[in-house]
Amino acid sequence: MLMRKFLLAILFAAIPFILFAQTWEVGGFAGGAGYMGDLNQHNPAQLNNLAGGVYVQRNFNPYFAVKLNYLTGHISGADSTSNIQQFRDRNLSFHTTLNELTFMAELNFMRYTPGADKDHFTPFIFLGAGAVNYIPQATYLGVDYNLRELQTEQQAKAYPYNALTIPYGAGVKYNFSGNWNIMVSAGYRYVRSDYLDDVSGSYPDRTKFTNPLAAALSDRSGERTGVYIGNPGTQRGDYRGHDTYLFVGFTLSFTFVTANCYY
Repeated sequence: MLMRKFLLAILFAAIPFILFAQTWEVGGFAGGAGYMGDLNQHNPAQLNNLAGGVYVQRNFNPYFAVKLNYLTGHISGADSTSNIQQFRDRNLSFHTTLNELTFMAELNFMRYTPGADKDHFTPFIFLGAGAVNYIPQATYLGVDYNLRELQTEQQAKAYPYNALTIPYGAGVKYNFSGNWNIMVSAGYRYVRSDYLDDVSGSYPDRTKFTNPLAAALSDRSGERTGVYIGNPGTQRGDYRGHDTYLFVGFTLSFTFVTANCYY
């Protein structure tokens, strides 16, 4: 909640500068969020929840721009929905809300100035860096629990609430009326964390947990069968070094362009 208030304060503080600028742009994003990691290892295009956001962008010329971008979305995963028996036996699940703040550079492939250039559309690519806030949870006996504090893999210390994120992707934008634009884009995020889903390495020794809730959520394989497969030291996650998430959707934006603008 504090992070959201901070991000909104930044955006509102930028409004006076936007209103008096000639090459600034503001927009809103709506679409879907997806995730690829230990609970979804094979479907990089899977979207399972909604996402939205806002941005402020500075267009330096018809080809290059930088933006401050805030996005929020919900991601989740559940072994019980997998078509692979090994994952269904593991029976782990999670869900979390992502709050992302990034700076991104954007490159148009064609000359693009809303309301001025003859080209009313262009493909584009983007790359950036920023931070993402996440708090993975799991539902157990009808109650949602924060997994970070439980240290379900008996980590030496709880992993951070925030991680470095590197967004990259592509899209197409179209100037459909005067200064108004619509875009469709897809962007993946490399995350400097393997704990978006609270799953990373090996099963710990359940007998060494002092918290019975942590022990229960560390190995959920026997909840339906009564047979627990999480022997200490055996594989729990996919052993990859990081998780990935993505945002796909539409953006509606307005560009502040005047006769003295960059074109």
